[in-house]
Amino acid sequence: MKPLEPKTIRPPFGHYSSGVAVDAPQKLVVTSGQLGVGPDDVAPPDVLEQARICFANCGAILAEAGLGPQHAIRVAGFVTRREDFAAYMQARDEWLADAPVKPASTLLIVTGFTRPEFLVEVEVTAALS
Repeated sequence: MKPLEPKTIRPPFGHYSSGVAVDAPQKLVVTSGQLGVGPDDVAPPDVLEQARICFANCGAILAEAGLGPQHAIRVAGFVTRREDFAAYMQARDEWLADAPVKPASTLLIVTGFTRPEFLVEVEVTAALS
């Protein structure tokens, strides 16, 4: 995995790479969007805790394939309010703290999810090369 950071573009706003290259991956894993709801079907009331659940769920899916956060090449996050960016990024950065190469990352504001208590959703693409 190689981070791609051309000197001709603005550097990332946070702890992520502008792009990530993977040569001939042996395995590619793509998660579905994970919502901030636990196995008990309860969503915490704050976005930080929901985002932590989203990343934990993505981690569990990757683990099923023998991968972990260090294999993430792209993260896509979706929040319902602009003021939740910082909390989302805190959870993302915690989950990726030990990743030697930070994945590419996108964060969007959306109007909502399938249930009104859901505040955040996360998708992860990971590769083993």
